[in-house]
This record gives sequence, C-alpha cells and structure tokens, in this order.
Amino acid sequence: MTISRDAIDHRPESTDAYAADETTIQLRLRTKRGDVDRVRVLYGDKFDWPGSARRTTMTRIRRDARFDYWQVAVEPPNRRLCYAFHVADGDDACWVTEWGVESGAADGFPTTGSQRPLHYFEHPFLHPGDIIDPPEWAENAVFYQIFPERFANGDPDRDPDDVEPWGGRPTGDTVFGGDLQGIIDRLAYLDDLGVTALYLTPVFEAPSNHKYDTADYTCVDPAFGDEETLRRLVSAAHDRGMRVILDAVFNHTGWTFEPFQDVLERGAASPYADWFHIHEFPVETDPPNYDTFAFVPSMPKLNTANPEVREYLIDVATDWIEAVDADGWRLDVADEVDHAFWREFRREVKAVKPDAYILGEVWHDARPWLAGDQFDAAMNYPLSYAMYDFLAYGTLDSTGFMNRVDRFLMRYADRTNAAMFTLLGSHDTPRLKRRLDGDRDRVRLALFLLLTFRGAPCLYYGDEVGMTGGDDPDCRRPMVWDRDKQDRALHAFVRDLIATRIDHPALRCGEIRFDRERSGGDVLVYRRLAPDGDPEAVVAINRGEEAVRLPIEGERTTADEATANPLFTTEQHEPNDREVVVADGEIQLPGTTGAVWLRPRGQ
Repeated sequence: MTISRDAIDHRPESTDAYAADETTIQLRLRTKRGDVDRVRVLYGDKFDWPGSARRTTMTRIRRDARFDYWQVAVEPPNRRLCYAFHVADGDDACWVTEWGVESGAADGFPTTGSQRPLHYFEHPFLHPGDIIDPPEWAENAVFYQIFPERFANGDPDRDPDDVEPWGGRPTGDTVFGGDLQGIIDRLAYLDDLGVTALYLTPVFEAPSNHKYDTADYTCVDPAFGDEETLRRLVSAAHDRGMRVILDAVFNHTGWTFEPFQDVLERGAASPYADWFHIHEFPVETDPPNYDTFAFVPSMPKLNTANPEVREYLIDVATDWIEAVDADGWRLDVADEVDHAFWREFRREVKAVKPDAYILGEVWHDARPWLAGDQFDAAMNYPLSYAMYDFLAYGTLDSTGFMNRVDRFLMRYADRTNAAMFTLLGSHDTPRLKRRLDGDRDRVRLALFLLLTFRGAPCLYYGDEVGMTGGDDPDCRRPMVWDRDKQDRALHAFVRDLIATRIDHPALRCGEIRFDRERSGGDVLVYRRLAPDGDPEAVVAINRGEEAVRLPIEGERTTADEATANPLFTTEQHEPNDREVVVADGEIQLPGTTGAVWLRPRGQ
C-alpha cells in the first residue's frame, strides 16, 4: 500500500507541538485515515547530534472521516528539540521533516541536504511562559449559569416599579426582580446540587434586564444590589467551595454609557470620539454610521485599539477582581475584539489573580485565542451542536459523532480540552428540554453525556428541574422554585450524577478515548483515562429504542470482581422494566439509557 504523502500534516509551534509542562513537548501528526500502521519520532538536541538522538513510537489517539491523528510526549534533553517523523505502512515508508517528505528506513536518518538535523522540525526552547496551563480548578469544576434577573428575588425593596409577578412568560423588556441577594439565599440549593462554580451574566449597571448594554462598568446595577452585595455573594460562595466568574462586555457598550453620550452631544470635539468606530460626523443612529454589536444602534462597538479604552477596560477587569475576589471573567463577543487587547488583558488579570479563569465567547473554532496567551477556554458550542445532532436531530450516528468530536479535540492542547466550557444551553439558545421535544429519557441522556464527557460542564439554571423555553427571551423564564412544579426525579438524577463525576478523577479530568470497536449506530462508548493510576471510567450510551448488549469481559471495579459494577445509570433512580443488567461478561443497555463503570487502569 502506498502512503498518501499529501495527507500528512504537522505544524511546529502550534497544537501539533506545544509545551505540556516544564519538561515535556506534546507532538502530533496527521495522516490519511487507515493509511498508516506505525509512526515513530526521531528527536534530540541539534547541538548534540547524533549523540542525543532518541526514537519513540507515536500512538494513534483519534480519527475523523478523513484522517488519523497520532500523538506522543517527549522530553527534550536540554529543553531544545529537533525532530522528524518516520511513517510506515507495509513496504512503504517515508520521513517527514520541515523540508517535506523523503523515503528512508526507520533505523537511519533523513538526509535531505545534510546529515545534520538542520532541516528537522524544531521547538527551539521550552520556555515555562509558553506552557498552556489553564487553572486546575476549572477542569475539576461543575459550573452553573445564572441570569441574575431571573434566578431569585431576595430583596424586594430593590424591585423596579414595573416588576411583574414571578413565574410569568418574559418578553424582551420584562422585569421580574431577580437580584444578587436571591442568589446568596439559594447557595445552599446549589451546594446540595453539587455545583462548584457559578457563571453570572452581567451584573453591572445597564438599562436592560440582561445588562449586556453596559451604562457604568464601575457600579453594580441598583436593581441587583451594590458592590457590598456582590462581595458578600462571592465570599459566601467561596465559603462553600464555589468559584464565581463574572461577565465582561468589552466588545461594545450600551447607549447610555457616558462616553458615548458625550460623542452624541459633541461629535468630533468629544474627547471620546476615538473610543468608538465612528465612520463620519455628525453621528447618525438610524441607520447607525458607527460600528455596533450586530446591527443594534444602542450597542456601539468599542475601539480597543485606543490606548485609553484598553486602559479603562483592563482597569475594570482587575479592579473588580481585587474588590470582590471574583475568580475570572467570561468575555462577551470575544472573537470581535482584537488579539492584542486580549493578550494585554490576560497579562494584567493573571498578575492580579494567577488562577483566574478567562473564558471567551467564541461559537466556532477558537484556536486563535487558545494558544496560552489569551483565553484559558472557550464556550464549546461546536461540541454542543454535535451532542444535539447525535441525541436530538439524528443527523449523526455514533460514528459521525466520534469523527466530528475527535476532529474538535485535536484543535486544542490536552489541558485546554480539559478546561473547555461544555454546555447544552445558555441564555442565548433554546433550552435543553425544548430542543429534545420534552422527551424525558433523552433529557437525561443528554445530561449524562455532558457530565461524563471531557471539559468543564455547565448547567443552565433550571435545566436540572425540567424548565423549558424557546429562543431568547423565552429561554430566560424565571427559575421555578415551587417544588410541586419541579421535576424532582430529574433533580435527584442530576445531583447524583454530579456526585459521581466529582467522586471519580477519571470523570473529572481524565483524557477521553472513543471505543470504536464497541460503538456504532445508536451506541456510543468511550473511556475516560484516569490520572495517576486511578481506575478508568467506561461510558456507554444507547440512544436507540431497542436494547443492546456490550461485552465487558475483564472490566471490573476491583481485581477480585468478575463483572463491571455500574457506578451510575440513567435508569437507576426509578426502578422499571428497563433496568441496566450486568451478567455473563455483558452489560445490557435498554433503549435510551446510559451507564458508566470502572475498570483498573491499563485493561
């Protein structure tokens, strides 16, 4: 068989070759799917060649519809690395270097132009500052997103005059009176659920109910509380072991932002005229002759290339961390702000709080922001789309899901994948239950997939009790607190599933590998590879209506047990005729169910 040279791809100083820690470089190579059966790496120090030369074998860790992806970790002898790949299949073999592809035996050296490694790929020096290192707490977290105006009303004295009774259907302008005190009052509920981190949509002064049209970045909106209320909320959350990240809207402001009002009044004479992207003066608003968020005239876009704007916004970010001890920022419309700003933002925020979590709202491939110099993670909407295509819309079978997600996982460093913000819904999307047409079993299956998968999972408030809703603003209904109107069985399911995740390191921070031998059609099986020798977790999902049997021989919770003992199944909370059964070296999964079990590492 002839190897497809054109399909081979490797890019140094990227997620194909990055600093995993202070001594290790992670190397990756792409080849055509099914085209290659072995890949080795020749590596060493170019200043000690060939004396430092070493060889190691790469492992195929992922594949999609077109390509296989290979990976290995190497330790440069002196933090300097030069390397070349040897790719082989049957009688065909070749070397891959920076200069291209050439034939050659694995026990030799690529010789294009010179015996010296001048044409090899290089990672010139492993600098600690280049390590991709999101905060460890984030990859172990279970997030809960709160829309403050809709979560709980804890201080009725702050209610606006036009407040409506709690529980109604929202319009774009509806106000129900939710506030920060309401969140404080419900922290015990969140603690019992197992939540370890909160993401609050904007809390700063703004005329709307959603607060994405900031009027004053330096003040908490009076309808929500004040700076002291926010400080008490963060402190009370910390007392329960919960982190709190805030929402920063630095792409645009609101209409009532004082500098923008000054530009409207004084035009080109305003000292803030260059704070925005004004095309010409005088300023026109219908249609706007200035850049905005989308085409919304009341949300003028900030010019973050202006040094005064950069200083103002970065001071806002660092001052609030220092004032209330917030644990990071979610950055709204982050992909429309220039990279230079975000690099400076990261440096200043991390200087104030090194383990702050910096999360960007990017709905697509976020590689330009996730090289370790800007964000720690992005909102993983591409994974969300894949989950719905597999569980809701039927446009992907398990093979299609694995292919798509393996491709997504290869975009980012392993530690970035661990910290990616995974979600099934937010204030910008229809709710989980609506997307699944109210199918209770599939709602459970989707939450099971989310909470056993790679990344930092986030629940959108109320999904755990069966809230529903369509597109914005319907997805922003007030939280249901009446227990008689909550799905208490679903709540118990989510609580116990979170506890299972938290109790087992493999489910929190273990690498993910799809089991393609046992997956297919409606059945998805994957492993979470445990760190530090802990038991691995095996997850199986059957989205179909018919029961399936999967072999589990050799998988057990301890060395003396002969069969798998499920840690958690989607059916165990309500005994019925669809019980997950383990017997005779098999696990039987009824229709629309999932199960997770342990096996000793390396089996």
